[in-house]
Amino acid sequence: MSSLGKRIKELREEKGLSQIELAKLLNISNTTLSQYETNQRVPSDEIKIKLAEFFNCSVDYLLGRTDIRNPYIPEEYTQKHKVTKRDLMQYEDFIKQAGIFFMNDEVAEEDKEKLFRDISELFWKAKEMNKKKYAKKKKTKTE
Repeated sequence: MSSLGKRIKELREEKGLSQIELAKLLNISNTTLSQYETNQRVPSDEIKIKLAEFFNCSVDYLLGRTDIRNPYIPEEYTQKHKVTKRDLMQYEDFIKQAGIFFMNDEVAEEDKEKLFRDISELFWKAKEMNKKKYAKKKKTKTE
């Protein structure tokens, strides 16, 4: 897993931005951003959130806690079930395996995003079906 500084630098370069340009967008000095990228300084939570919003990724991705930039968990699922750390680890493994099919650049980014969303939807539907299937049955008073 990557460090916060490495992730910030990778995302900035991916967008084709200089440190000066990104620093201006974040309303911080170029020196401060440079210190973030070299892990000499840790950004505030407010800056982490701004970075995540700007780069359209999760704070967990920035922190190197996951390799999935922006996990997709359907709202219907989160309304019915608590998403556990185990669920997220299984999801990440599943997405990594599915990502193997899209390693080449022949698939357009927009299409990759749609496929990723559909695959994610299927994962969470399967999780929900398994929860229903293997849920412990509540005992009735007559038992």
